[in-house]
Amino acid sequence: MTSPTVRIGAVAATAIFLLSLARISAATTDVIFSCEEDEGEYADTDLETDSAGNIYGTTVLGGDFGGGTVFQLRPTPDGWVHTVLYSFTGGADGGEPYKGVTLDREGNLYGTAVTGGSGSCEGGCGVVYKLTNSGGTWTQSVIHAFTGGDDGSGPGARVTVDQSENVYGMTPTGGAYGLGTIYKIHQAGGAWDFSVIHAFTGGADGGSGSAGRMILRKGRLYGAATTGGNYGSGVVFELTQSGVAGWHFRTIYSFQGQPDGSFPYGALLFDRSGSVYGTTYYGGANGIGAVYKLSPRLIGEWDENVIYSFQNGSDGNSPISNLVFDTVGNLYGTTSEGGLGSGAIFKLSPIGVRQWIETIVHPFQGAPDGGFAYNGMVVDRFGNFYGATVHGGKNDDGCVYKFTP
Repeated sequence: MTSPTVRIGAVAATAIFLLSLARISAATTDVIFSCEEDEGEYADTDLETDSAGNIYGTTVLGGDFGGGTVFQLRPTPDGWVHTVLYSFTGGADGGEPYKGVTLDREGNLYGTAVTGGSGSCEGGCGVVYKLTNSGGTWTQSVIHAFTGGDDGSGPGARVTVDQSENVYGMTPTGGAYGLGTIYKIHQAGGAWDFSVIHAFTGGADGGSGSAGRMILRKGRLYGAATTGGNYGSGVVFELTQSGVAGWHFRTIYSFQGQPDGSFPYGALLFDRSGSVYGTTYYGGANGIGAVYKLSPRLIGEWDENVIYSFQNGSDGNSPISNLVFDTVGNLYGTTSEGGLGSGAIFKLSPIGVRQWIETIVHPFQGAPDGGFAYNGMVVDRFGNFYGATVHGGKNDDGCVYKFTP
């Protein structure tokens, strides 16, 4: 395996650098499924796991009709068994399902498709769908077809489902100002009721909702918008329900661009103290992406600290992923580019107040390894890490991999 690359963000400290090298344990990355056209390709998907260890995700293309798939990977003593749960036609049912699915408490799946459905958009304005599991048989239904008007269009973000099976999501386009929406869908009397709870203006509230799934925490929704804000570099926001149907929107941080972050595309991550971590595609000290931390304040915008700026050379760059913690407080994520040229898995280890060491623990090498990670990883209840890449695998059509720190 390629030797790990270690970097110190914040303060250069040679002694700490050498000590950290000695302590790095060998990590392994194994491709557990390689996509191919008939079973789905281009796995631009976050992954979801259930209590049995099954993995769920989507492919943007391929399947029976070429419009993408929802798939399951089931662990067995002989390896992983891949099943296509649904193939999109690209018609009324939707097409090109990005960013994966979300499980509800009953084992049903929810997701979005960027095209298909209906509306005034070329190829359709996209849909929100539900896959209902009845004894192992999966049935797809569209719970909202976007029109391209005030409701939004092109939903490419993974949805959030609360305990009452209300569904929340974002669109990057459409809405009252043409810059995307935040929406809520709930079931009432057998029908699905859709409402816009915020329309992005492109001003201080941001614009073009990110592809990352919003987090529901203590009754509030948190997410990111990739553009807009006070400096035009995107925002992190909080939505608080006000009354029966109203929502209060608050920008909790406005990115300022290089050397601060810019273009926050992936999902957020909370730690136990209520601080938020995330990545930006641009910005940082070198303009090729950053990892940031936001610490809450009672009044005004939250305090922000860029904990790592990606560098040129063998480092990764341009992250659009979420982050995950391991059991001892290290952060892991992926970059869409850099490393050996096909992106990388990176690790950030805290070494003191506001100081972190970055390690490239796996540079993707392309087929038959993974290539170009447009998503982060998920940790199952057994402590295993899983992710997907849009290229790579034995057919270079994308893959799902298992990462062991």
